[in-house]
Amino acid sequence: MRSTVDVNAINPVIHGYHENPFEVLGPHVIEENGRQALAVRAYLPQSQQAWLVDPRAGESKPMRRIHPAGLFEAICGPEIHDVEQGRTYQLRAVNSAGEQTTSHDPYAFPPLLSEYDLYLLGEGRHWQSYEKLGAHLRTIGGVNGVNFAVWAPNAESVSIIGDFNGWDRRKHAMRKHIPTGVWELFIPDAKPGLLYKYSVKARGGQVLEKCDPYGFAAELPPRTANIVADLNGYKWNDHEWMARRAEGANALDAPMSIYEVHLGSWRKNHGGETQWLNYRELAHQLVEYCQNMGFTHLELMPVSEHPFTGSWGYQTVGYYAATSRYGTPEDFMYFVDHCHQHNIGVLIDWVPAHFPKDGHGLATFDGTALYEHADPRQGEHPDWGTKVFNYGRNEVRNFLTSNALFWLDKYHIDGLRVDAVASMLYLDYSRNEGEWIPNQYGGRENLEAISFLKEFNEQVHQQHPGALTVAEESTAWGGVSRPTYLGGLGFSLKWNMGWMNDTLRYFRHEPIHRQYHHDELTFSLIYAFTENFTLPFSHDEVVHGKGALLDQMPGDLWQRFANLRLLYAYQWTHPGKKLLFMGCEIGQWNEWNHDAELQWDLLQWDTHQGVQKMVGDLNQLYRREKSFHQVDFESAGFEWIDCHNYANSILAYVRRAKDPNDFTVVACNFTPVPRHNYRLGVPEGGWYGEVFNSDSAYYGGSNVGNYPGVMAEESESHGRPFSISLTLPPLSVVVLKPTRG
Repeated sequence: MRSTVDVNAINPVIHGYHENPFEVLGPHVIEENGRQALAVRAYLPQSQQAWLVDPRAGESKPMRRIHPAGLFEAICGPEIHDVEQGRTYQLRAVNSAGEQTTSHDPYAFPPLLSEYDLYLLGEGRHWQSYEKLGAHLRTIGGVNGVNFAVWAPNAESVSIIGDFNGWDRRKHAMRKHIPTGVWELFIPDAKPGLLYKYSVKARGGQVLEKCDPYGFAAELPPRTANIVADLNGYKWNDHEWMARRAEGANALDAPMSIYEVHLGSWRKNHGGETQWLNYRELAHQLVEYCQNMGFTHLELMPVSEHPFTGSWGYQTVGYYAATSRYGTPEDFMYFVDHCHQHNIGVLIDWVPAHFPKDGHGLATFDGTALYEHADPRQGEHPDWGTKVFNYGRNEVRNFLTSNALFWLDKYHIDGLRVDAVASMLYLDYSRNEGEWIPNQYGGRENLEAISFLKEFNEQVHQQHPGALTVAEESTAWGGVSRPTYLGGLGFSLKWNMGWMNDTLRYFRHEPIHRQYHHDELTFSLIYAFTENFTLPFSHDEVVHGKGALLDQMPGDLWQRFANLRLLYAYQWTHPGKKLLFMGCEIGQWNEWNHDAELQWDLLQWDTHQGVQKMVGDLNQLYRREKSFHQVDFESAGFEWIDCHNYANSILAYVRRAKDPNDFTVVACNFTPVPRHNYRLGVPEGGWYGEVFNSDSAYYGGSNVGNYPGVMAEESESHGRPFSISLTLPPLSVVVLKPTRG
């Protein structure tokens, strides 16, 4: 009996360059002896014999080899196969070693992606594309399996390879949807835990082994395969938190004190199977620590999968995969859930600016510049040796926006801190003349990236009320944290990099010279209310030879600790939300090293304990006093008392809550000289209790101050009818609050 398929159609299948192997493989209706029948064809390389099995009837039918490469065919009645009615045949094969396998035929099942899905993906507005692309557990016609889908429009063919098929690209070739370029295949009987990659045959014959851009889990590096994972099985217990968040728990008038953490080096797993603690172990230890210290939020350096640990996660390969260094996706869900149940918010760093060139990643994914620009003047990042996303391509914008929504949806993340926004906004970022291409108007602004950032922010705020977006943006770009309908980029908050740089530069000066640099402190209030600012002392300030913050402080040992306490107290009383990198709160001496845990042993010394206690008390003061967090982004929340006393390096100011009668007075002495009988104008008369003093002996200070407080006199000072006479301790901040009644 001759084959029912043209031999010329067989070659593309067995040589792996057919865009739709379903045209050859699987069940095909034919006419046999005047009656309708099915010709079932299967490509089973390395198989010696094959049978078509009808599990309902308990019968099997031998299949004919119609090509020596391993293409088999059987003619049977149509009743053997009807997916809608739950009737599906199976294939039984025996290899040269006599091993027998029986499985359902992947080419017997219809595609699952709808025309509407494909339309939205092509348009770049399929916001839940992570529900369709990647590897998803599905049931078709009563058969369980995994549906795989990947975008690779310029590939000649794409196959799924894995431990389940001996990593043989001939066995599971995918079907291409034209014109979208999405490849799809349902593999019946596949289960969670299956290892897989995509084998992508580029035009010209080069075969690339690629990770799944939408893969939900991956092997522990340096291994690179993806792992099929079910993200819908975890039972969340954070309903109260999520409801409060949507109603305003993360609002901009709420206290926000963020503890930035690198999960791999906060603490190490001594004596464990790996050097890292598991997400679940970290959840309990970090939550307890944050509660003791008074932090409101954790910010995690990138948890998406990355091949090189030394990149700290900022060179991402698996944008949809929580790194397996610390456990499974379900373990990370537990981490977030546990934080929420104990009223700790969780932000993660997110990197849509660039991606690494690793061969298994996004770079030249289908043999062409797919996710990146082809022209190195647009597609190469000069600072990091990475690729720059092509934000002008619909599918790339969709990939990134969908990824942001994915973390908020599947992992209940409370916000995204977007890394390297400045590098996205400017086409000439870190480039010399002739190394960049102007936009259509001849300017340096990256219009496509700007459009993407606006769309990303709009979708986050629309779909996940209460979620935060935070920009790490270091330029004077206007309106970063203003709504898009007002012409802004739409971020909730912006890191105040100018304040951070000016403040640290000032603190590095010896106190005797600070009088000549007074404007480095006062300048921040000129622009403090132009954006919704976060004041960051992040990991970037304690790496690359900069030294730890304590090590950056001038003076002898006592002055270094006093300066550090002064730095933090000034940060906590200045307008803006707060962020502090792990280790800074204990006065770590060493520059941060991602391969070692923090210097917890330093807490045996009173000086380091004192810094830690003070940061905890600052957090309590900050959360308790509405004047320090309710009006951070408007001038009504701040007023100078004295910003001109450069000769003595003193600053004094008032912080006010929404109720203007609820205020605190802050006085800062940036020299080691105590100032006795220092007269300071205040808004009203009465008793002012000293509610905080960074020079307290409890923190390791000299215990100079004004406890329990001072009485305001009707004596004009600083343009105010009332004033108080203070002792300003050396290198310190004191906070006073009026007591009424």
